Amino acid sequence: MDITKRTKGEVVVLDIAGEIDLYNAPEIKDIINRLIEEQKYNVIINLEKVSYIDSSGIGALISSLSNLKKYQGGLKIINVYASVRKVFELTKLTSFFDIYDSEEDALDSFNKYFA
Repeated sequence: MDITKRTKGEVVVLDIAGEIDLYNAPEIKDIINRLIEEQKYNVIINLEKVSYIDSSGIGALISSLSNLKKYQGGLKIINVYASVRKVFELTKLTSFFDIYDSEEDALDSFNKYFA
């Protein structure tokens, strides 16, 4: 799994590529915790290049979202496709997470808080 970090105004975008599983899911939580330490509480996770996610990965995303919410922040997920989307649907997490089809839509949803 590779994670690339970009900043768009007040929002940090994490582009993830590869598989998210038991072995690397903690890395996502570590990155989110570092962002919280840097007082960056609004995060978009781009799953466009993620081919597989297991329950550990889902757990890391849930944990990250609840940590960000403690600081009135948020976590949006974008570009969820194929087998990864199925995992979100089967676990009924499509209603728990804010999932968008494009980065622009996710940024707009954050920007209404900054207006």
